[in-house]
Formats: sequence, structure tokens, C-alpha cells
Amino acid sequence: MLAQLTVTNFAIVKFLELDLQAGMTCITGETGAGKSIAIDALGLCLGERAEAAMVRPGCDKTEVSARFLLAGNPAARGWLTANELEGDESEECIVRRVVSAEGRSRSYINGVPVPLAQLKNLGQLLVNVHGQHAHQLLLRADYQLALLDGFAGHTLLLSEVREHYQQWRQLQNELARLRAEQLERESRRQLIEYQVQELDEFALQPDEFEEIEEEHQRLANGTELLQECGSCIDLLYENDDTTIAGLLQLAIDKAEALAGMDSRLTTVLEMLNEAQIRVEESHGELRGYLDSLELDPERFTELENRLSRAISLARKHHVKPAELALHHQSLTEELARIGSDEARLEGMESELSQAREAFLTAAEALSQSRRRHAEALACRVSESMRELAMPQGQFAIDVVADRGQHLSPLGIDRVEFQVTTNPGQPLQPLGKVASGGELSRISLALVVISARQMATPTLIFDEVDVGISGPTAAVVGRLLRQLGESTQVLVVTHLPQVAGNGHQHMVVSKHTDGHTTETQMQPITQGDRLHELARLLGGDHITDNTLANARELLAG
Repeated sequence: MLAQLTVTNFAIVKFLELDLQAGMTCITGETGAGKSIAIDALGLCLGERAEAAMVRPGCDKTEVSARFLLAGNPAARGWLTANELEGDESEECIVRRVVSAEGRSRSYINGVPVPLAQLKNLGQLLVNVHGQHAHQLLLRADYQLALLDGFAGHTLLLSEVREHYQQWRQLQNELARLRAEQLERESRRQLIEYQVQELDEFALQPDEFEEIEEEHQRLANGTELLQECGSCIDLLYENDDTTIAGLLQLAIDKAEALAGMDSRLTTVLEMLNEAQIRVEESHGELRGYLDSLELDPERFTELENRLSRAISLARKHHVKPAELALHHQSLTEELARIGSDEARLEGMESELSQAREAFLTAAEALSQSRRRHAEALACRVSESMRELAMPQGQFAIDVVADRGQHLSPLGIDRVEFQVTTNPGQPLQPLGKVASGGELSRISLALVVISARQMATPTLIFDEVDVGISGPTAAVVGRLLRQLGESTQVLVVTHLPQVAGNGHQHMVVSKHTDGHTTETQMQPITQGDRLHELARLLGGDHITDNTLANARELLAG
């Protein structure tokens, strides 16, 4: 329920703060006073398009905030929880929108900045607005279908149908893609098969090319390695004349004598001993390497050939030799994918047929439910038409299932609202029979009846009673008041018969000082309400008769 609306610098509103109650609240005012301005501000707050022209002239921004009570609205509370936007008060939600003079806007839910799309999604769970042109929407087939589904509460059934439809369409698209690529895939398969076979025969392993290069280089330099290793060993330890090891031992002997004379030279002795250990270790390593070094001409030739073949294949496949093994693996995987796509193509017809049948089964269940609820809704609209000055009116909803052509995320049905308003006339499509006034009344009846089935806790009717007057207006007022017994209803109206049925009444007024204009809205007392109804009945000249008529409206 909308509990409070605060508007600052919106169009001709300087500041407005409204505390709203449950039940039916009527909003009236003189023509041109801006009766719908609070509704427009609320629409902006809940995600409607923002424009720079909405900002009051001379101001840098407009700001609108709305506080909602969430008791009895589990859908909104669930949405806030799912999106981690719960406020400090779990039973309340505060929505705010700020629009700059340049037309840029920012949106907030419980103080957290959010994208406009999130604001719109939440707004649909908080408020449902029915404007004065809603009856024009009634001629559209998609709106008729939405009204029927809203009345029937088809949320879960629609979700199931939509899910099956999307699965079926995804399979259709996949099948179309696989078929379109089949010729290209076959050509590619033939090429890759030859390439993979060639690379399979060579069977170069990951990192093998680097290992071959290293071993080939070692064998190519084998003679030099033997000579230089032997020379190094002689220098270190095995020369008959002078060796590094011998010179180091001489230095150690002298350092021992020096350290005995001055302990500060002990470190030098330790370093020389350590150097001698390193020389012995390096000698051992070189001796082991030299003993293991083998010069195998056959192995060298084998490596030479494999290295040359790897370079040749790499050049042929336009990759570096070191990348050839990885390229081989990539081609093998691509060949496997092509085979997988072909296997997938063979089994898709059956899978697609099963998906289509699953969709049609869900759509048929939805269609049957629509037909049942169409009868109930048509019966109730027919009753309301008779109350709304169409005594011979009859309303029907034709639900036609087409399993062949009319398949969509909404099912398989075409829905058409039909009506007759005169005896002897057959039922015909709504747009061919109903006049503008009749269409407005039928639209209002549908909205009121459907609204009772919907979970949205706040309903706004913005001059939906255009074209209605007299006894019919009184019936409309009673229908809206009955709706207000279970749902918060805000009604912008110019009809005293409607306004007199409200639980609360607010009046919009416009003031100007010759330089600026300001619109205000405020609740009125029972006494002021009597005069406002009298004004609606008779204009600015209020007489005893108009007051008496107004009193009757309030008493009724």
C-alpha cells in the first residue's frame, strides 16, 4: 500500500507531501488544476521516462519519493530479498527518483542506487495504473489476452509454457545452424582428417621439439665438449704441474698460519676451505659428465631427420616448430567436435519433436484453463454491462487454440473479446460494435473485475470514467468503492457520483502570483467535501439544491 508520497519541484508543484490511507481515495479539482500531477510524479518515481521539462522552472532538480507498506505483498518482499534491497524496516519500502535540470536521473530503493530497470520491475509489484485511454488498449489482441490471464492468475502456467517454448526454439535454432554448416563442416572434416593423419604418423609429443633441439646441439658439439671438459678437469685437479686445487691448498696452509697469528683472518680461512670444497665438487660433476658423454652418429642422424621433419611440417601448417604438438592437439579436438556435431544432428529430430510436444502439452493445459476462466469473466462482465446502462449487453470471450501456426511464448491461443449491446445483434468483435462510451464502460468493468484477482495492493484509476455520467457514474462509484474495501484505490475523477463514494477525498488547486504557478493537493474535511461535491455538480455557483444533491451523494 502507498503510505506517503513526497514531491519536490516537479512541474508546477513546488512541494507536496501526501499521507495516504487504505480504501478508496478520490482526487478532484478544477479543470487545468493538475489533478493527475501526483499520479504523474508517482509514475516517475516508479520508473517512467524522465525529461528535463519535469523539473520546475528555475530549479536544479526534481525529487519524488514514495513509502510503501509491504504487509500483504509477499511478491514485493520476495523481490527485495532476492535483489538484496531490503531496508531497515522489513514491512516498508522507500523508493526515490531524482531528475536533474539536464534530464539525467538517479534511482534508489531503500537508499541503495539501482538501475532504472530494477525500479520498473519493483514498481509493477507495488502499483497498477489504469489511465483514461485504457479503453483504446482493449481493442488490441495482446491486451485482451493479458487481461484474461491476469483474471485467471496464470503466472505459473505462463512461466511453464514460456520455458518449454524457449527450449523448443533453442533446439530449432541449433538444428538450423547445424544443417546450414553441414556442407562447410564436411569440407573441413576432409581437410583436417588428412592433416591429423599426417601429424599422427609423425607423433610429435608436447615439449619434444625443444628436447630434440637440445640433444641435437649436444651431439653436434660432442668432440668439442670432450676436449674442453678434459682440459677443465686438468686445470682443476689432474694436471701434473699446477692445478687450481693445489694452489688453493697452498693458500689454505698460509691462511691457517695467518689465522693463528690474528683471529680476524679466520673468516678468510673458512672461505678458502669452502672454495676448495666447491672445486672438488665441480671436478666430480665434470668427471661424471665426461664419463657419461657418448657420441652416437646414428642417434645424431636420427635427430637430424626428426628435427628437419618437424620444421617442414610446422612450415606447412603455418606454426612455429615448438607449437606443432599443440597445433596437432587442436586439430584433433576440432575433428572430434565435427564428429560430435554430426552425431548431434542425427539425433536432433527426435529431440526437437519431444520438445515441441512438451510445449504443446503445457500450452494445451493453459488453453483449457483460459477457456474455463473466459466463461467466468464473460459472465461477470455481462452482469456489469447491465449495471452500467447496457441492459441488453452480452459479453463473450472467444478462445481459439491453433496448434499449427499460432505458437508463441504465450501459448497457442488467439483471444477475441466479443460483444452485443442490442437485442437481435450477434456477438461481434469489440471494435466493430461498441461505441466510445460503451467501450469505456466495458473497459472499466473489465479493469475492476480483473483488479480483484490481482495481487498489486495499490490501484490507480486516472480519469477512467471519461464519457460516463448520470446513474452509470453512480454505479461506477459503487464498483470502485467495493474494490477499495479490499485494495487501496486512488481515483482521479471529475464526476461527483464517483467522488462521493470515496473513503477519503483530496482536492487539487492551482495558484499564481502573476510570475509563478503552483499546484497543491490536500485532504479535505467532511464539510469541505460537501462543498467540493456541490461544485462538481453545479459549477462555481453553489445553490441549496446542489448542496442537497451533494449531501445525498455522501449519504448514499
